[in-house]
Amino acid sequence: MRFVDEATITVRSGKGGRGCVSFRREKFIPRGGPDGGDGGDGGSVLVRASSRLHSLYDFRLKRLYQAENGHPGEGAQRQGRKGEDLVLDLPVGTQVYVLEKEKRGVLLCDLAGEGDMEVVARGGRGGKGNEHFKSSTQRAPRFAQPGEPGEDRALGLELKILADCGLLGLPNAGKSTFISRISAARPKIAAYPFTTLQPNLGVVLDEENPDRRMVIADIPGLVEGAHCGCGLGHRFLRHLERTRFLVHLLSFADISPEDPFAGFALLNAELALFAPELARRPQIEVINKMDLADADLLAGLRARAEAGGRKVHFISALRGEGLEPVLAEMWRLRAELAEQAPLGVFSGGISPPE
Repeated sequence: MRFVDEATITVRSGKGGRGCVSFRREKFIPRGGPDGGDGGDGGSVLVRASSRLHSLYDFRLKRLYQAENGHPGEGAQRQGRKGEDLVLDLPVGTQVYVLEKEKRGVLLCDLAGEGDMEVVARGGRGGKGNEHFKSSTQRAPRFAQPGEPGEDRALGLELKILADCGLLGLPNAGKSTFISRISAARPKIAAYPFTTLQPNLGVVLDEENPDRRMVIADIPGLVEGAHCGCGLGHRFLRHLERTRFLVHLLSFADISPEDPFAGFALLNAELALFAPELARRPQIEVINKMDLADADLLAGLRARAEAGGRKVHFISALRGEGLEPVLAEMWRLRAELAEQAPLGVFSGGISPPE
């Protein structure tokens, strides 16, 4: 299934059933009073977070979702049946927005945890039957209320991946090779920029404790100007917002002798412009493709990093060299930040009826 992280849908809650106009007619009771029952409420539309789903692809195929209407009331004070609610399962990490003139409006809810559920369109109330309108001056009302209409809403769905670690780097930094080395993920790998065009998830299991795992998100490479959309950067950057820490990869091919660590600063500036909280997220700095450097250059880079107070790991993801210290540091941060809540969690929904 193709990974899709944005979709636009229309939801319609059910309208309320109409109230009934009816009079009691029984033997020996020729002039029974009104006994029309109420209509049933319309069904509501709800969204629910499910870990079984990892993409919004299905919502690109079907755009309209409608709950059942309420059933009309009947005589003998029988109330109409309530319309069935419609529950839409969405991937964990999906944010639901109201669309106003095809632009993103109010954030309705943020489905940040498994089983989170919110009402996004409430069903209309059922109309009252004529038994409610009898009075001393009007003993035989021949009218009832119609049901209230349901809500019709255009919604924007945006998926932000939830992961313990996010892989950050320029195009062709070797992030896909890295995640394929430390997890069972098998992303597309090639020796040219922008091989990865959609986020990939990998899971690393702790060898000492198989029940403990770490989820890693490999997002496409970022370029200068990513915070304002260059190279689809704004779409990719949002997948880092739900991560606890970042592994920042820089390729030896992108290092300049004058300022070898400028690549780290470039993308850190993009993070700060996109979301200041991201720039403050804990980072593990990694220089990849050390197989491209000779021993003297590698020693010089290690010395410059140490002199500048930077803790930089040097690896060759292609050869599988230097990965264990990086993994150890990732597990350390995973344990240290285990209780940290995801960034930007919103708990909301529409207000209950008065």
